[in-house]
Amino acid sequence: MSRPLAIIGAGKIARDQHIPAIAAGDGFALVATVDPGAGIDGVPNFADLAALLARGPRVEAVAICTPPQMRGAIAREAIAAGLHVLLEKPPAATLAALAALTDQARAAGVTLFAAWHLRFAAMVEEARVWLAGRTVVGGSVTWRESVRRWHPGQAWLWAPGGLGVFDPGINALSILTEICPASLEIVSARLAVPANAHTPVAARLTLASGTAMIPVDFDFREDGDQVWRIVIETACGHSLCLSDGAAVLTIDADPPRSRQASEYAGVYARFAALVEACRIDADPAPLRLVADALLVAETERVAAFVEYSRRLPPLTTRSRRARSGSGSPRRRRY
Repeated sequence: MSRPLAIIGAGKIARDQHIPAIAAGDGFALVATVDPGAGIDGVPNFADLAALLARGPRVEAVAICTPPQMRGAIAREAIAAGLHVLLEKPPAATLAALAALTDQARAAGVTLFAAWHLRFAAMVEEARVWLAGRTVVGGSVTWRESVRRWHPGQAWLWAPGGLGVFDPGINALSILTEICPASLEIVSARLAVPANAHTPVAARLTLASGTAMIPVDFDFREDGDQVWRIVIETACGHSLCLSDGAAVLTIDADPPRSRQASEYAGVYARFAALVEACRIDADPAPLRLVADALLVAETERVAAFVEYSRRLPPLTTRSRRARSGSGSPRRRRY
């Protein structure tokens, strides 16, 4: 039986991925949206969660697809109302916030699911099984894409808590933390931060897996071929490559293997199973790597980011205070 669900934040990711996956599956039925702007045709929309709970249809679960800066407060309200919660990535603005949500959900007896969606990409599980028991001796991560092409008009990416290039980069880290047989840690980081932004447009990291060093290249400025590739080298002389966002798997010189799979179909199947069992799945590992990178990073100021003719506002005295930790991001449409 489909459980009634509301999407909170009717923006690009909700429209592109969540709504089609819900419609194609049988675990949930979309009965409402929550967004201070426009909702989704065919279902009622409410300005906030309190309005939905007071006047809307009955819901058992919510999928929170807002910018990350506001996810925590909404999730706390949803859990307090007894709802099962799916969190888009990253699941919270900080590690402490995610830990608090996990504790709250456990005490309330509801599901909390941190949906690292690329863990459900077509070839991730096969890669994880192949690497199990093997020793990693090297590799590389290259995640280069055009922010103008894939994230047009999403100014929240550049605000405090928006993560910048780590918003897509954390997808690569979610795959790595799923498939690597040993734990990962940040050794070094160098960030390129635009003169008019709070978050990086590019990042160069070094990850350690045991004694193996894995260089990481994240860049939001790639106007040529878009690259989403992870290479892992093992002690037995074999090499594994996940490419095209983990849709294609190549081992050594064997022909590439791929298959059709909807990662968000997997996300909602997993959420349905968790809700049925009333379990929690809120792995902090990818977010921890980003937090550690920000802690140890060297930062370089680079040219201001310009999205065509639309420029981000310059850093003001108020926004500089926000960058140092005081203040809060201006409320935006989800």
